[in-house]
Amino acid sequence: MVSNQLLGARLGAGLLALSQALAGCGHFPFRHSDSAAAQGAAAAPAASTSTEAAETAPAADMTATEAAIAGAETQAPAPAAAPAEPVPASVLNPSAPKSYVVKKGDTLWGIATMFLKDPWLWPEVWIINPHIPNPHLIYPGDTLALAFGANGSPQVTVAQAGAARLDSVKLDPRLRSSALDQAIPTIPYSAIQAFLAHPRLLTRDQINTAPYVLAFRDSHQVGGSGIEVYIANLSAEQNSRYAVMHVGDELRDPDDNALLGYEGIYTATALVERPGNPAKALLTDSALETVAGDRLVTATEEATPVNFTLRAPASDIRGHIIAVMGGTDHVGQFGVVAINRGRGHGLVAGNVLAVDGTGDTVRDLYRGGRSISTMGAGIGTSFAPKVKLPDERTGTALVFRVYDRMSYALILGASDNIHVGDVVRNP
Repeated sequence: MVSNQLLGARLGAGLLALSQALAGCGHFPFRHSDSAAAQGAAAAPAASTSTEAAETAPAADMTATEAAIAGAETQAPAPAAAPAEPVPASVLNPSAPKSYVVKKGDTLWGIATMFLKDPWLWPEVWIINPHIPNPHLIYPGDTLALAFGANGSPQVTVAQAGAARLDSVKLDPRLRSSALDQAIPTIPYSAIQAFLAHPRLLTRDQINTAPYVLAFRDSHQVGGSGIEVYIANLSAEQNSRYAVMHVGDELRDPDDNALLGYEGIYTATALVERPGNPAKALLTDSALETVAGDRLVTATEEATPVNFTLRAPASDIRGHIIAVMGGTDHVGQFGVVAINRGRGHGLVAGNVLAVDGTGDTVRDLYRGGRSISTMGAGIGTSFAPKVKLPDERTGTALVFRVYDRMSYALILGASDNIHVGDVVRNP
């Protein structure tokens, strides 16, 4: 008969293994075959595993968590998945370091750029170490090492865990998840923090039916933090909060001229002081001046994750930049753009896109061996044939918020100004 102590250890090990499997779904996908090869592990017969588990039954004074960890270490690894296509060594950045100690302020994109020519290939080379706590995340203080697998594929793994990672693991009689807020983000969160805090795409129905700023108290013409406003068509309880949005430009798909929505520009937060029609509210957290006619909306959009999984789109994407956030028509690194491709086209948050500057159209004045401008009176350059110059790569964008027919993306790298109308495509 199996003792209650051993049964508890096995049950704890199973729960721990399940939690590790679930945790592996979120951040950095890895190739199981390479991970197994790197560890030199092979599946052991079930009978042998059972015997080893019995021989290493945990001591009576172990906590439930310690017993689960001890039991999990005796379990045989899962059978390896089918071998993946080897990653060529040519993907490596020629100046890639053999090792790197992660620093506070680093991002996954920056580290991937350090090791790879194409940072979106990071999931292909990232090999998790199952003996490291929270192996799917990277923490300041971790030492990353570059090595090569049995098939010659480059691999990056955590060679040594830093203090921040180890401090996040606390043994306790109750199984619980550890805090992950110290892990480095995929991209600089500050670049999109304000953008993520409030909805940015307004539909025509929202604009037509949303409550709006009717007037300001004390004859103000515009409002900022501390100014009281009167709101029309608002049915809300006292102390309710709403985002005040200025209705920006139309966002249309250049492919068919379909209206995708309107740019919503956050101006302030409205705190309802007195319900009614009109209701009275206090403006707080102002970002811009609020004017009469600005709409009130509730922030009901799903939270956008900060730790994206970098990858190229699974489907063929070719679209255009339809707007640059901030009221200009061009943007550089860490600017936000809207593109006319979204969930319906196969995009997901974390997809990386190449940005191509649209080539100019010029007139060929020299066809036939002579300059048209020297061929005599009456022949103008307007009769010269037009030639479309090729598009040229000008940057890289990472999609971070996706709607059905459009998305918002952050420009991560730009070799030139990026403009409305530029092409976005698979990298």
